[in-house]
Amino acid sequence: MSYHEQQPTVFVIDFGAQYAQLIARRVREAKVYSEIVAHDISAEEIERRRPAALILSGGPASVYAPGAPKMDPRIYDLGIPILGFCYGMQLMALDLGGQVPHTDIGEYGFAELTVMEPECRLLEGVSETSQVWMSHRDSVGTVPEGFLVTARTGITAVASMEDPSRGLYATQFHPEVAHTEYGQQIIRRFLHDIVGIPPVWTMVNIIDEAVEHIREQVGSDKVICGLSGGVDSSVVAALLHRAIGDQLTCVFVDHGMLRLDEATDVVRVFGDQFRIDLVHVQAQERYLGLLRDVTDPEFKRRIIGEEFWKVFFDEATKLEGVKWLAQGTLYPDVIESGNKTAAKIKSHHNLIPFPEGVHFDLIEPLRALFKDEVRAVGAELGLPDEIVHRQPFPGPGLAVRIIGAITDEKLDMLRKADAIVREEISNWDTERSVWQYFAVLPDIRSVGVMGDERTYGHPIIIRAVSSADAMTADWARLPHELLAKMSNRIINEVEGVNRVAYDITSKPPGTIEWE
Repeated sequence: MSYHEQQPTVFVIDFGAQYAQLIARRVREAKVYSEIVAHDISAEEIERRRPAALILSGGPASVYAPGAPKMDPRIYDLGIPILGFCYGMQLMALDLGGQVPHTDIGEYGFAELTVMEPECRLLEGVSETSQVWMSHRDSVGTVPEGFLVTARTGITAVASMEDPSRGLYATQFHPEVAHTEYGQQIIRRFLHDIVGIPPVWTMVNIIDEAVEHIREQVGSDKVICGLSGGVDSSVVAALLHRAIGDQLTCVFVDHGMLRLDEATDVVRVFGDQFRIDLVHVQAQERYLGLLRDVTDPEFKRRIIGEEFWKVFFDEATKLEGVKWLAQGTLYPDVIESGNKTAAKIKSHHNLIPFPEGVHFDLIEPLRALFKDEVRAVGAELGLPDEIVHRQPFPGPGLAVRIIGAITDEKLDMLRKADAIVREEISNWDTERSVWQYFAVLPDIRSVGVMGDERTYGHPIIIRAVSSADAMTADWARLPHELLAKMSNRIINEVEGVNRVAYDITSKPPGTIEWE
């Protein structure tokens, strides 16, 4: 039995909320393990799995809408503490005999919360007035018998309610959102003080549990890991190496589309620093040959993806006694691939194109973790900062940041320009407020003047965005002085470039990448 199966677990019951994953992350930030489960989970299943507490998420539907998600009402009688947010509060009220009248007045965005019962349990320590984040139209009009109304806003008469005798608590506002002033304090109050769950979900415990589980699963077998230099595969490699040492072999397929010095860094960190058995396949010419004259970004992706597995399995079949293939599956992959439940892995993890006669069992040591937890594990394992905080980077690499056909000359040009962009923004953005930044090489040329000569060179486009989760993004408001410095350096240091532009498109309508 794994560590998170032995310790107290909180189930986040998902009613279709955009914030369900955020709730689960906030619980884990309080050092308590959490899992997301579907709203149609049965009372018997919950009783069998014995979570320490339940959190009912918000949701986009009205509780009265046809087909609105419901919950097995017997769950309330299991004696498990429950905290409901927004839709979760309305459903709790309706299920237990309260009233949720229709209203023509919604409440969206910031609102001022007034605590009416300072002695209430959930809002203990919250100021009499504070800022919260609302997103609702319906709201509770009459609370169920036994409940106490503990807070209100100018529009919502029942902004929070509780029945401590039954362990039931709810808020109409969203504590999980950063805009709610005391949000994380409220979540910690429920978990630690009301439910009594100790804060023991820590990186050290996560690593110790993962190492123990890997050793039990693998035994004396050998494991192979496809190493890209990205965060997920790097943490998988470091974790496996700590668990099983030289039973692990990593295969690093260098397709030639990486950023400046990245291939060197991978070999230095994993081969020299960690002393992992590393097979470095230098396949740059092979890929360039396949990609020559290919301009469609989807074709580029397909060629690079298919060729990766061919190269990888060419190397894998040379190794003797390998039983396991390590994958960097994360918890969001598990959630997104579930059909009503978080039970299945994303299809691309199940459809690895094993060649005829070749098969490995999968080992996925990160499948319980969110991305921020993976980074924290990597730091704890001693991975360098440039890998732990590596920005999102497409699998095909620079191939999809070069618009049009790929050549050695264009790759060299983009690598140098991209390195300047990353160096300058990194030096300026010490707080990591910018989500992602990089250079793009479009498939055009423009006239310029350098010295006394007319030039016909390439432009470089700088892309920098701010985002919380990459689902939406806004262009980063970089200082003009920083933009000017990057432009000057790129034009002066990168041969063939005579113009620099800055992309000020948000997502939507644009995408973060340019492909």
